[in-house]
Amino acid sequence: MTATMPARSAAEDVARRLLDDGYVVVTGMLDAGRVKAARDDLDRVLAMTPTGRNLFEGYSTQRVYALFAKTRTFDEAAIDPLVLGVLDQVLGHYQLSAPVGIRIGPGEKAQILHRDDAIYPVPEPHPPLVVNTMWPLDEFTLQNGATRFIPGSHDWPPGRTPTGADEIATAVLSPGDVMIYLGSLWHGGGANSTDKPRLGVILEYAAGWLRQQENHCLAVPREVVKELPERLQELLGYNIYPPFVGYVDGVHPRKVLG
Repeated sequence: MTATMPARSAAEDVARRLLDDGYVVVTGMLDAGRVKAARDDLDRVLAMTPTGRNLFEGYSTQRVYALFAKTRTFDEAAIDPLVLGVLDQVLGHYQLSAPVGIRIGPGEKAQILHRDDAIYPVPEPHPPLVVNTMWPLDEFTLQNGATRFIPGSHDWPPGRTPTGADEIATAVLSPGDVMIYLGSLWHGGGANSTDKPRLGVILEYAAGWLRQQENHCLAVPREVVKELPERLQELLGYNIYPPFVGYVDGVHPRKVLG
């Protein structure tokens, strides 16, 4: 990985690298204690989580949807000042779209390469709509399902698709890192040829005027949301896109929380 920067980097510099290369890895974002706490709590949730229903989800992969209804261990990461500073530069006004814990099990096949912003019917080319943050809680290796991606593919012309394995790089990451990548970057989960699962969390953000992939106002109980930091409440959907998109009965949606 060449696009690697330390956590002390300025948000403007990280955003510039992200826009230039389509991805950037920031090291030292979570200490060992936070990584262990997150892994332990997700183990609790995963004990009750089924494997995937199709090839895209992965038949040997578990996905923790409604993440913020089930664990508190990523509340701080979701509103990390560096991450939000980068999003301020790239998206401007944004919200959480599809946060999900992903544990790729032994024997899982490689996921098809895809672009996360392709679900939105917006003519290409377009400004960035989606930014993903991938937080590894295990070592991500070539053998255990590390994310595969094509550097520079965020700048491909409309209609171009991947053509060969020689284009693909692998996101070899360590717990505590975060990989930030644009929704227009071609990528996909790797195959796990080991005898152990690999665990990571994706916090996906999208432009504030787009519909979120997961409806957090239904997925996360209101009594849970009331206890969250105000900025996280806004990112889950209790916010407006200026001047007033998303109001509730004529007022700011955060007021419905009491």
